[in-house]
Amino acid sequence: MKPEHLPEFYANVIDSVGDGVIVLDGSGGVILMNPVAEELAGVSRRMCLGQPLSALFRDETLLLEMAEKSASSGMSISDHENILLRRGGRGTPLSVTVSPLLLADGSRAGTIVLLRDLTNIRELEDAVRRADRLSAIGTLAAGLAHEIKNPLGGIRGAAQLLEMELAEDDELRECTGVVLKEVQRVNRIVEELLDLASPRRLNLVGVNLHKVLAHIVFLQQQATKGKAITFQRQLDPSIPPVMADEGRLTQLFLNLIKNAVEAVGESGVIVISSRIVAEYSMTQKGERRSRMVAVEISDDGPGIPPEEKESLFTPFFTTKDKGTGLGLAICQKIVAEHRGMIRVESSQGRGTVFTILLPLVQ
Repeated sequence: MKPEHLPEFYANVIDSVGDGVIVLDGSGGVILMNPVAEELAGVSRRMCLGQPLSALFRDETLLLEMAEKSASSGMSISDHENILLRRGGRGTPLSVTVSPLLLADGSRAGTIVLLRDLTNIRELEDAVRRADRLSAIGTLAAGLAHEIKNPLGGIRGAAQLLEMELAEDDELRECTGVVLKEVQRVNRIVEELLDLASPRRLNLVGVNLHKVLAHIVFLQQQATKGKAITFQRQLDPSIPPVMADEGRLTQLFLNLIKNAVEAVGESGVIVISSRIVAEYSMTQKGERRSRMVAVEISDDGPGIPPEEKESLFTPFFTTKDKGTGLGLAICQKIVAEHRGMIRVESSQGRGTVFTILLPLVQ
């Protein structure tokens, strides 16, 4: 490479870095800024050139103190826990490293600020914590479920025998009917508990996600006839089949789409979309790096209050009159079984979006 091309080459290298890079001159003015840093700061590099770092991050006191301390001391300073960048009402956790910019002779020419968006890492950490908590609860639930099923069978058998002894017009038959109905409801809860707790052997095959989603949408369209509910599909036709258990994925998406139907009530719009995402990737020993498929199920219902959102995946937490509070916990287990992630975004009055991320292993 010719020497005159080196500055352009180095600028392209910095622009290609996945983290935000901001270079300050000796007086603290911005002289270089890559696209990731532009996105994090919410300001174009043209507007920032020559401006102090405080013009980009006015309210980020800790970040500014780090830059000032590094510039005065010549030390590298890092913080991976305490900086939360607030833009548009949303907080973005950042890992920040500030280092002196040294020339070949060792003299200091300025300061380099590296910004790494930790949002995806925090989501992965939360998913692991939820999975650990779910595993512990599942072990306890399995023991309880087995203890409940035995007496439950006795109650059902006794109620059936009693019903057989009663005349057709006997008023007590209504009581036995209530007993049998409630036994069936408890048994359904127990079965869901066992589903949550017991490990499943997945039947992994190449699954066409769009075929599964189309079948579920068709069934829900039939079930909601007479209501003003619109289903929209925005699916990427280039997505190949994924290695998964078709039955378990059907259970997962059916549960989430039914939840969306219940959220919109008598009228609303439910959007099912799919895309390949580059910001996430999964690796496992012995496997090559894999991209991920995102399936989003969104509704324009009333949304979820912040205090309820934190408990959505907790077993037995429900806001429904007849809900068991196990549906979303089972959904999370199914996603974890497939080495994926599930996340939810919602605010009151603006609907809810569930995103399921699955590894695209081919």
